[in-house]
Amino acid sequence: MEAIITKPETTQANWLAFGLCALSYLLGGTASTLMATFLPVAIPELLGQSVSETQLGNIGAYISAAFLYGWMAGGLLFGFVGDRIGRTRAVALVTFLYGAAMLFTVFAPNWPLLLLCRFLTGAGVGGVLLLTTVYLSEIWPEKSRPVALGILAVMFPVGIVATGGLNAGLVPWRQAFWLGLIPVLVSLLMLVRLPESDNWAQLRLQSQTEKGWTPTDRTNLLTGVLIFGTVLIGLWGTFSWIPTWVQSLLPAGQTGARERGLTMMLLGMGGIVGGMLSGVLIGRLDSRTTLLLTFAGCAGGCALLFLTNRQFSPIIYAETAFLALFFGISQGALSSIIPALFPVRIRATAAGISFNIGRFFTATAVFFVGTMVAALGGFSNALVIFSIAFLVAGIAVFFRYKPTSH
Repeated sequence: MEAIITKPETTQANWLAFGLCALSYLLGGTASTLMATFLPVAIPELLGQSVSETQLGNIGAYISAAFLYGWMAGGLLFGFVGDRIGRTRAVALVTFLYGAAMLFTVFAPNWPLLLLCRFLTGAGVGGVLLLTTVYLSEIWPEKSRPVALGILAVMFPVGIVATGGLNAGLVPWRQAFWLGLIPVLVSLLMLVRLPESDNWAQLRLQSQTEKGWTPTDRTNLLTGVLIFGTVLIGLWGTFSWIPTWVQSLLPAGQTGARERGLTMMLLGMGGIVGGMLSGVLIGRLDSRTTLLLTFAGCAGGCALLFLTNRQFSPIIYAETAFLALFFGISQGALSSIIPALFPVRIRATAAGISFNIGRFFTATAVFFVGTMVAALGGFSNALVIFSIAFLVAGIAVFFRYKPTSH
């Protein structure tokens, strides 16, 4: 077993690394949701014509799926890259990738090329979420490591709040993607200033022996894939479409930029608060009870939001905040619970599979949004169907999830 190198105190280099990684993580949140807020205006411009709700749903589904497939590919691929070229170079690479893809989005002449830009953006973001966490866990002092990683995780919804601010501020959609300049510059700073992980450097000098998986490990892997995968279907099948749903409730001709922007900000802020509450709830209630209550809240919040509103009113803001809180708790809780299903010897590999196989099913599921919008008579009914995934996740927790400790 490889030796783990830990340092007793935080150095100036640690703080610089944390700042750059946190900024990349934050901007990854913005990059992931920026297109969702602009879909109702971007797609008609790219097509050069007005579009029906069904067309918007169909094309938007392809764009959302491209990002999620890219996220999955990045989460799987760049872990191997980081093990081979080093943590700092890999973190810089993925940060540069999603920044450059955002810049290419500014000039996308049609929606198929926009599709490619979103795939590459997703690949970069998926790599960032994986590699920044691994890198900081290896260079940060053990005593304060959970706090640092917890703050890092909150940066993603902070980036989502920034997305809503851009849209509420009436920034044209192409100009908004010039934001990609920032991660490109951050990646260059990472390349020249970040200290390499001593653990990675030492690991390169050692030979590793693979150990097999036990039947319990395989059972837990199936549980992790099932729970996280169904939650992602529910989350991305509803979350990424809420701004478009809001637009569909507004009178024809109303831009909806402010309403969509404020809604996205509430989703982000709910994610921040929920993520911070998740650890407290697990400590007070236990992990299984927390998951069951959270998934019930997600399903109930979706039903409340999508079934009781047929035209836009301010009550939607309150109901969105309520739902976003449970969204945030679910992601914060699963980020710690899923890895804990597995022993240390296979934890990173198994957690990576659990997280990213779920993204494949999520990306595939969102293809059906456009069809469901047409068949069910609008976005509201289609999004309610997607929210059933939270009930499936709850059933999986009830019958399959057994808290473990290693």
